[in-house]
Amino acid sequence: MQKKIIMLLGTGFAALAAPVQAEDDPLTYIIVTGQPTAENSDEISSEDVALPAADAADLAARIPGAAVIDNGAISGQVQYRGLFGERLLVRVNGQRFASGGPNLMDPPLHYAPMPLVDRIEVDRGVSPVRKGPGLGGGINAVLKQVDFGSGNSLAPVADITAGYNSSNDSYFLGGIAGLSNENIALSLLASQEEGDNQRFPGGQIASSSFERINFGGNAALRMGESTLALSYRRQETDPTGNPPFPMDIQYFDTDFLNASFSGPLSDKLTLELDLGYAAVRHLMNNFSLRPPPANPARRRATFADADSATAAVAFRFGDADRYLKIGADIETSDKDVRITNPANALFFITSLNNIQGSRIGGYAEGRFAFGSVESEVGIRIDRHRMDAAAPLLGSAVPMGPRMLASAFASSDRSGTDTTLDVVGRFWNKNGAWTPRLTLARKTRVPNAVERFSWLPTGASGGLADGNIYVGDLNLKAETAWIAEIGVDYESDGFYARPNIYYRRIDNFIQGVPFDATPGIIDSPVEMVANMNGDPTPLRFANVDAEIYGFDMDFGWQIAGPLHMDGTLNYVRGKRRDIDDNLYRIAPPNARLALSWQAERWSFGLEAQAFADQNDVSLTNSEQATEGYLVAGLFGQIAVIDNILLDARIDNILNENYVDHLAGYNRVSGSDIPLGARIPGPGRSAFIRLRWSFR
Repeated sequence: MQKKIIMLLGTGFAALAAPVQAEDDPLTYIIVTGQPTAENSDEISSEDVALPAADAADLAARIPGAAVIDNGAISGQVQYRGLFGERLLVRVNGQRFASGGPNLMDPPLHYAPMPLVDRIEVDRGVSPVRKGPGLGGGINAVLKQVDFGSGNSLAPVADITAGYNSSNDSYFLGGIAGLSNENIALSLLASQEEGDNQRFPGGQIASSSFERINFGGNAALRMGESTLALSYRRQETDPTGNPPFPMDIQYFDTDFLNASFSGPLSDKLTLELDLGYAAVRHLMNNFSLRPPPANPARRRATFADADSATAAVAFRFGDADRYLKIGADIETSDKDVRITNPANALFFITSLNNIQGSRIGGYAEGRFAFGSVESEVGIRIDRHRMDAAAPLLGSAVPMGPRMLASAFASSDRSGTDTTLDVVGRFWNKNGAWTPRLTLARKTRVPNAVERFSWLPTGASGGLADGNIYVGDLNLKAETAWIAEIGVDYESDGFYARPNIYYRRIDNFIQGVPFDATPGIIDSPVEMVANMNGDPTPLRFANVDAEIYGFDMDFGWQIAGPLHMDGTLNYVRGKRRDIDDNLYRIAPPNARLALSWQAERWSFGLEAQAFADQNDVSLTNSEQATEGYLVAGLFGQIAVIDNILLDARIDNILNENYVDHLAGYNRVSGSDIPLGARIPGPGRSAFIRLRWSFR
């Protein structure tokens, strides 16, 4: 099969990061945001990777084993080693919170605008138990903030970024400004982003524009060895298109609050406290940004709210290299989804009504040495509970949904789970070689959509496969048995970190045919689903699955300022109970970058190749895709000491290409046929300017 060859501008100072020692453990997580600058080769900042995308998921997707699932300009999800959505522990500034949308239009990185992102922290393979439950590795977007300075006088600090991308005439402007000394750090942050419809070689992608603003502040106080920090942030996402979904964002109005304290109680005992709160208010509809349904009765506006609260306490005995940490945390959420017809006040359905969720957990984790072998071992147990109130319906709702609502109201609308997570990491630093082994048992409980969706709708928690789903009150928690082995090699001018991994997942939650006679409408669920355009609905169910693969990053300082960096990724996701594949798994791919990094400027060439993806999910009616090759150029120059300029040109040959993880178009009247995959952008230019001082 002939491959497409596309000239695509590269993505920043260099394609990948060299290995970095993280603050708590070089083998627990890595910070991956670009190659170290010549000024500070021990620190890697997101500012070293110039990406035209507004979505922080595109930045996180550059780590080994990762990819981006494009569900809209600012609704992308990170896939890491075949897992995505709520199976990954994704946070912003370390804060966990519930998505406001039943279709995950606001995944966590939706709340990390690129102008405000300082770096992306990634747990390699799996997350340590201290960070909470979740099947896969953790991803944390750390936003910019003013750090403590030196001396007694308050000194001004600023970090401002602006940019423009011609592929959708988008712009962004944002950053932080504040004051700090050795004991006080005060800052304000703000950003604004806006873009029109995305262009591709065949025209425009309808309903792909976006708008988003952020503002807030941080305050930190240092008292000896103790630190107290407070933060508030407000994000307002205005009308934003989501072509893979049946509706578009009208708004997400979201507030974040966080307070934390860390300090010693004695020489070998440290106390850590953290409190968080997030409130999401959301509206989406199917008529403002896309052609409305011809029949006014088919117009829909859906309101969704989500409130989350978290609290955590931990005691650490020992120091950073040898410790025992004992902690407890609690997480609560309150969700509602209300479907309306703006033309008829008597038509409304609370498809998810007053969903109350809670989790209470405790853990013990320690870092020990067994001779020359270092280890980090942890265990946690969590008690989960989720309850749903009876649905509320307007008098204009037809009989089919009323029957389903009545059946759901008379059922046991509560679910409880007790989960156990265990993680063990072992490594041995032996000169240039560091062999590693990870063994883990990780869990995830069903979410509200999977458990309580009594009404057949397109809400799928972000799968965006075009199917209609219903939930199952009897779902069990997913359990993954994980093994990973790898080695880190680093010598003068060269590094390589290959990994192989295997995940055996019991009770994997997957859509399956609603009953044994798909296509034969012989149940109320299938009748309602057929009214909504899908006579073969899927039902969330527990199945058996496995995910295995290989990934690797590497780099070589060839000679002087000439560098080469790259990644290799292969992941395979399969059902174990039937002969089928898991949905939306990235195809094998490789990335290679060659760059010349002088003292005040850099220039490079990058190529990325994707194989065909024929291992698709028949259950989800997934379409296979052809492989392709992208290549491009990138550059950066330090204009003056405090100003950096990045520039790039994308898709020089203006070719058509399609990423396998791109969604399917659901917008009529677009230059893309209904049901076709959404293509990548056409020829475009990108420029970014950063000004900072301290």
